[in-house]
Amino acid sequence: MPAEDSRFTAADVLRFTAPTEGYLCPLSANRYGIRFNSFKVRDVDSNAALFEVRAPPASDDEQIIVDDLTPEQEVQIRSIRYQFPSTVLSLKRIGTTLEFSIGPEPLNTFRMIERHYFREMLIRSYDFDFGFCIPNSTNTWEAIYDIPTLDPAIQRDMVANPYMAKSDSFYFVNDELVMHNKAEYSYFDEAAAT
Repeated sequence: MPAEDSRFTAADVLRFTAPTEGYLCPLSANRYGIRFNSFKVRDVDSNAALFEVRAPPASDDEQIIVDDLTPEQEVQIRSIRYQFPSTVLSLKRIGTTLEFSIGPEPLNTFRMIERHYFREMLIRSYDFDFGFCIPNSTNTWEAIYDIPTLDPAIQRDMVANPYMAKSDSFYFVNDELVMHNKAEYSYFDEAAAT
């Protein structure tokens, strides 16, 4: 599948069975000025935080010139590597809280599709609708993920093979692909780490 083609639709990405090669839209496709300010992952049942990150505040003169970025800088902007204890693989539900801001245009339908893979096999798929967002707003959105049960052998394989678990996150406005980010996951045995 070709990279940098923002003509991909939600129906297209829901058919993917493996991680994409490269990115399916350029950074410049984010013409709505969507900016992720903070992100938190928690165990819903215990409310324990598993991961939390906050971007530095945006300055009024902040402007990323996407044409001037090196490929390495673009990957840094569009990807993240998570490290979680292996017990995360047995959780029933996790919650994510995302704070994001948008530019001067309203988002009539803002949708995220997230596809998770291990060894080129689809293991989870999520589809969330953020709904309408008013212009120049900062929004907080929480999603609850029911985690499908993974075979214990697959869980052990995921722990033994860091960063082979991957995900693609696709963001659509009015079914136009405006952002595509990637993540890789490492799961460590807490007993072995101490």
